[in-house]
Amino acid sequence: MIKRIEIALSPKDAQSKQAIEHLVKQKLTLQINEQLTDIIPVRRSIDARSRIPVIRLLVDVYINEAYLPKPKIVPQYPAVHQAKKVIIVGAGPAGYFAALQLIELGLQPIIFDRGKDVRERRRDLKAIQQEGLVNPDSNYCFGEGGAGTYSDGKLYTRSKKRGKIEKVLRLLVEHGATSDILVDAHPHIGSNKLPKVVANIRETILKHGGQIHFNSTVTDFIVEQKNSGERQLTGVVVNHKKEYFAAATILATGHSARDIYTLLYSKKIRLEAKPFALGVRIEHPQALIDKIQYRQPKRDQHLPAASYSVVCQVQKRGVFSFCMCPGGLIVPAATAPNELVVNGMSLSRRDSPFSNSGLVVAIELEDLTAYNSKKFQGIQDPLFNGLKFQQEVEQTMFKAGDGSQKAPAQRVIDFTKGKLSTNLPATSYIPGIYSARMDQLLPNWVAKRLQKALPEFNKKKKGYFTNEAQIIGTESRTSSPIRIPRNSETLMHPDVTGLYPCGEGAGYAGGIVSAAMDGENVAKMIANFLS
Repeated sequence: MIKRIEIALSPKDAQSKQAIEHLVKQKLTLQINEQLTDIIPVRRSIDARSRIPVIRLLVDVYINEAYLPKPKIVPQYPAVHQAKKVIIVGAGPAGYFAALQLIELGLQPIIFDRGKDVRERRRDLKAIQQEGLVNPDSNYCFGEGGAGTYSDGKLYTRSKKRGKIEKVLRLLVEHGATSDILVDAHPHIGSNKLPKVVANIRETILKHGGQIHFNSTVTDFIVEQKNSGERQLTGVVVNHKKEYFAAATILATGHSARDIYTLLYSKKIRLEAKPFALGVRIEHPQALIDKIQYRQPKRDQHLPAASYSVVCQVQKRGVFSFCMCPGGLIVPAATAPNELVVNGMSLSRRDSPFSNSGLVVAIELEDLTAYNSKKFQGIQDPLFNGLKFQQEVEQTMFKAGDGSQKAPAQRVIDFTKGKLSTNLPATSYIPGIYSARMDQLLPNWVAKRLQKALPEFNKKKKGYFTNEAQIIGTESRTSSPIRIPRNSETLMHPDVTGLYPCGEGAGYAGGIVSAAMDGENVAKMIANFLS
């Protein structure tokens, strides 16, 4: 017999098997012939609504029977060395999980990524952090594992309708992630541990017959026009030289591969403009966020660094936190020289003295009509207004500095008052910051909404609106301003047979887990298509 119950424990007791068992026995009334054999955690969350935070633990209690763990997924994979080929462009979570699913279904994934493997990629991250040198093909956005590998590794998603989150998490555990992610309400791996997990996934793909090619930029698509008028994507050109052919191609390039959008446009493959968001990173002392969230003068040593979420409406646009990193660091996320982009990350322990989050304003298509006559990489089309806008803000931030990846910053209250900060707090941002009028560097209508939102957030989170906090610019890569359309049933591009848009870069995901699930779903559709 299995009974599912919820118990509430102190943060310290939640780490004790004895304390958990004691509370379970208190809550359950066992008969003389009933023996408690196993207690398996199902869900763990922090409840900080009352005066003293508690851990709520949902558990399955096994009575008179033993818990039998589910069989591992990877050992059931077949060898696909001689199977039908499927091309995957991008080695991020969408691409890698699509590859795992293809292998499970007996197909051979052939992966191309413009960047380097996770180990080699570290050198380019060091160069941008310490020397301000941006490698356009290897950075915090491009390379094995995608943007998520070195930007936190948060695994929370609201996109449960996309598929089974549990399978994605189990595969991550089988490749080296802690089993805690199967239980925690807001699971997290950490940017120090995720690279090893990603490398292990690569080894699984290679072992079972998949191929992975790094330093391999897709520079052209091979599109055939059939007599029937149908257009079919039959292959790709890599590094302007070598051609590769397959009956299906998954496009999983991430939200920053702007050249892919212009390439698709040049091939007359339909694209769509979509809303996105843009703003800043806001950085607080972590101790302040802990105090606000846990309502205690000092965080209990058994509690993790506190996270938060804020949202409000200002002038018919949402202003909200994005990719919040407790105990985290701000990192430079530019993908080309002469632009300045910041993002957040946390290590597994989340023990930085700083908290940071994106704080962004929703950008709708009607906000960008002023860009109708401007060109993006030689193309004048309103379709690219979002990319023009993104790039213009990023380049404005860069030009305001000294030519390095030093970022402009402003204390929060100073920002709302339009006042230059005479000095700045300490920061986690390694390239460094300098005092600037962020209210003048940001587009006026974005700055005005942020200025009005910050005091509003303070109404629910007393202490959030403070000059102990600062904003750093700019957080612009929240999602892609372009969507690559696809048929809702087949997940194939509606106009081009064999082309499967996938993940964040196509506009169908927003994080590691949702991208991974989208990759799995696309792989299943391809298996149907090729059967």
